[in-house]
Amino acid sequence: MTAMKKFFIPWLAGCLVIAAGLLPDRAQSDTSAATTAMTAHDGQHDFDFEFGTWKTHVSLLKQPLTGSKNWVDYDGITVVHKVWNGLANLVELDMKNASSHLQLASFRLYDPASRQWNLYVTNRRSGTFGVPNVGGFTNGRGVFYDKETLDGKPITVRFVITPRSADAIHFEQAFSADDGKTWETNWIADDTRIKDHSKI
Repeated sequence: MTAMKKFFIPWLAGCLVIAAGLLPDRAQSDTSAATTAMTAHDGQHDFDFEFGTWKTHVSLLKQPLTGSKNWVDYDGITVVHKVWNGLANLVELDMKNASSHLQLASFRLYDPASRQWNLYVTNRRSGTFGVPNVGGFTNGRGVFYDKETLDGKPITVRFVITPRSADAIHFEQAFSADDGKTWETNWIADDTRIKDHSKI
């Protein structure tokens, strides 16, 4: 999957990340302590806090890594389903603005051997999964990476999930064209839990 498709994640979160072994040297160095803590932690229930239905607001940078400041906003609903008693989960995001309608899905799989999560993302039009974001949670914050291409050029993708409370989650995705030395955020999402489903 190309990065242009990938940045339609939320969290993604949906929306969010490295394929195993593909974390760039600098990012690997910067996150060595977090990686050590992560691999020592059994994270198979780290996404349990997210199960349920959420009101989602997304801000999306339309042309990342071009100097563009053209952001678009979407509002919608995210539903996170438990799979295999929490060893996997399925995220469905349906969002709209005045001119477009996006439907995304993320299938997240826990690898018990590496104790890391693989986050696969697709949209309704593509119908395929590509390279996953790979990573996990340390001290309640999830960080995931992968390597992709954007307009034929290699980039690193970073996806961060930050729970604000039991009923609020913040997501950011950023791209780097210099192996993690600098980052440009291109996806910002905020989820608020919906407790009364009659208001959906």
